[in-house]
Amino acid sequence: MQVSVEKTSELSRKMTVSVPDAVLQEKMETRFKKLAREVKVDGFRPGKVPTSMVKKLYGDRVKQEVAGDLIQSTYFEALQQQELVPAGHPNIVPADKTEGFEYIAEFEVYPEVALDAVSSLEISRPTASVTDADVDSMIDKLRQQKKVWNVTERASQEGDKVTIHFAGVSEGENFTDGKVENYAVEIGGNQMIPGFEDELKGLSVGETKKFNITFPEKYNSEKLAGKTAEFEIDMVKVEEAVLPEVDAEFIKAYGVEDGDVDSFRADVRVNMERELVQGLKNKLKTAVMDALYDNVNITLPNALIDQEIQALMKPYMERASKARLKLEDLNLPRDMFENQAKRRVALGLILGEIIQKNDIKVDADKVRAVIDDMAKSYEKPEDVVNWYYADNSRLNDVQQMVLEDQAVAWVIERAKVTDQSVGFEDVMDRQQA
Repeated sequence: MQVSVEKTSELSRKMTVSVPDAVLQEKMETRFKKLAREVKVDGFRPGKVPTSMVKKLYGDRVKQEVAGDLIQSTYFEALQQQELVPAGHPNIVPADKTEGFEYIAEFEVYPEVALDAVSSLEISRPTASVTDADVDSMIDKLRQQKKVWNVTERASQEGDKVTIHFAGVSEGENFTDGKVENYAVEIGGNQMIPGFEDELKGLSVGETKKFNITFPEKYNSEKLAGKTAEFEIDMVKVEEAVLPEVDAEFIKAYGVEDGDVDSFRADVRVNMERELVQGLKNKLKTAVMDALYDNVNITLPNALIDQEIQALMKPYMERASKARLKLEDLNLPRDMFENQAKRRVALGLILGEIIQKNDIKVDADKVRAVIDDMAKSYEKPEDVVNWYYADNSRLNDVQQMVLEDQAVAWVIERAKVTDQSVGFEDVMDRQQA
């Protein structure tokens, strides 16, 4: 076997593999003899068909089968011989030769990743604590979760829940299938397209209003994206929110059995502090990833970007299939996923290089600590721990996360890190976003 490699671009390779004619003929003869024992041909007893007849009848098929076998048996051997690691699947085309067998495999290889820039990275590490004001704010959010709605006679305002009938027309076409009736909207809940909820303020029951709104350019309906529409709404009902008092009944609903306010605040603070630890960790990790992506120059294989785009599109494809829609009906252009795909591919390659170059092994104690921490919020933590360790795929997910965290820690040890004081809400709001 002879192998030659041509570098057609920074990452693209064109590998030509030639197999001697003697090897090709030997494999074909073996296949012909086997066929002669198996095929049935009129005028010949089973197993007595002449090889010359088999060659005449099945020569092309045998050559194609042998060619496929030779590609399978020589491709990875050729890669190993040339010390090449393809990124993605190759495009293999057999060459047209009268003697022997030759094929051309075109593929991309993984890029070299230089980690010199890590020592000069500047990373801001957020620090925060839970204040009494943060606890007050969290309790207000818990009250919001248990709010009730009372009908009011006044005009609608921010925070109200209104019930409306509405119809929409764009470019002369009604796109709401007539009029949508008894539709509930919480003003300020960002449930509708931007600007719509603002138009619902200051209206009393029985009032009608017409207004124009322009749909966002990236709206999920291609027919309406970027288009201006005229809406007509009828105000049917206005309700105002009534928040519960923080009394014993309210407190017990959140698992604090003694119903005491101080015990409740302490319990809320403990949960917030646990969330804050994770939030700060995630925020620092994002800062590290941003710094790596912005400062470590790397040429990305198109094959890996394509694979990542397919992975990002997969949930949408599954949803479309369940809804009996075609993917193109969802208005999901490739460039919508391209930047995210490039980031994920780049960071995967960079972190992989960090892990490999520094022989970083997953720390079993850290894996157990992560699982224990995740299990704390459940009623029976031990069951959650056992659930993870009972299945290798679930455990592997945690191990990969910990390994990535260890690589991030390696970067932090070498980068220029400065602490920055931030508020609890800033950490948690950004994490949720």
